Amino acid sequence: MYKLKYPAPGAPQLAMGVKEALMSSGFKRVDEDKKRGLDHGAWVPLMLMYPQADIPVCQLSIQTDRDATYHYNLGKALAPLKDDGVLIIGSGSATHNLRALRQSSDGCIASWALEFDTWLKESLLNGRYEDVNQYEEKAPNGKVAHPWPDHFYPLHVAMGAAGENAKAELIHHSWSLNALSYASYKFMTAV
Repeated sequence: MYKLKYPAPGAPQLAMGVKEALMSSGFKRVDEDKKRGLDHGAWVPLMLMYPQADIPVCQLSIQTDRDATYHYNLGKALAPLKDDGVLIIGSGSATHNLRALRQSSDGCIASWALEFDTWLKESLLNGRYEDVNQYEEKAPNGKVAHPWPDHFYPLHVAMGAAGENAKAELIHHSWSLNALSYASYKFMTAV
């Protein structure tokens, strides 16, 4: 993956708007890193969506020392950016336990992964966002599905940015390596 390039232009004005939105919502410390390139969580979906890399991109890092509710609130602070035409993408995986991945020809999905993925789908489609914020306590196999939260917290940011009355819709679902769910959701503001 390090050989792949995605030379999207930066978005310094948007980055400043993100920082201002977060700080005005009570986030006391918002650092900028002008040297770090895009993480694979940003450029992989963008490479598929915008292969010409002709859209400005501003990436926001998650905070692994914080919880899901923190990231949901971070998303809520960014919600007004949608009105300015900003696309907010939360890229990760519905399940992400790399130690449990197995190559198999039978196509069977690990039961823990299927249980968590089904719970997540039902929670999102039924608007139970608070349950998703408390996934470690509420979800079956939450800690197995996400031993580290870095591939799950982006969902919380997107969920928060969509708004409390937004409706989730499953737009893609596939599996690989018996336990890696690529379930993808979009959030639409209820009219």
